[in-house]
Amino acid sequence: MKRTSLILSSLAMALMLAVGSLIFLTSAQAEKSNVQKEAVAEQTVTFTIEKMTCAACPITVRKAMESVDGVKSVSMDFKAKTATVIFDSSVTSVQKIGAASTNAGYPASPVS
Repeated sequence: MKRTSLILSSLAMALMLAVGSLIFLTSAQAEKSNVQKEAVAEQTVTFTIEKMTCAACPITVRKAMESVDGVKSVSMDFKAKTATVIFDSSVTSVQKIGAASTNAGYPASPVS
């Protein structure tokens, strides 16, 4: 009787370990998949910006572009008259970001 009980206990322990490992592996794979999806959705685009003539212009453009949902960051280069935008392409588009700058008075178009 004791031997049967010991075998059943060992089998139960092995089953619990196997289930725990399976749950861990499944959650690790799901996390890796989510990270891959985020990387695919994140894009970086550089825009040429027209009509930037003073030091305040890049601030206006940056604020306009950052107001678009999905934009993660905007980096301005006044000398080059460009804005580099990192955004989530599953939330917004290059066209929406360019339109935000254009609507603020500074026409923007993506660099080819």
